[in-house]
Amino acid sequence: MSLFGSAPSSAPTTSEDIKSAVVQQLQQEAAVNNARALITKINENCFKSCVPTPGSSLSSGETTCLSNCMEKYIAMWNITSRTYISRVGVESKRMGADASAIATLGSGL
Repeated sequence: MSLFGSAPSSAPTTSEDIKSAVVQQLQQEAAVNNARALITKINENCFKSCVPTPGSSLSSGETTCLSNCMEKYIAMWNITSRTYISRVGVESKRMGADASAIATLGSGL
């Protein structure tokens, strides 16, 4: 049996391979969860704003409103995601630099 449903020939063999496979799986699950959260927020907010009285079909104005709202929400989500990823990168580098400085200081003792 292989790890995470991959083919037996590509099964991780070292602890680094296993760690990499686990990290990749977690990243994929996080991406799916983020997409679900985005869709949920769009449904909650855009539908509430654009469809004041639900019926059996949407008017052209409601359809346009929903399209515009979704586009704005997705654009906001993308900006927020890019900003967050950038911030995490900056913080990681800063913490890495701090760890290097501490290691350098420790080696001089």
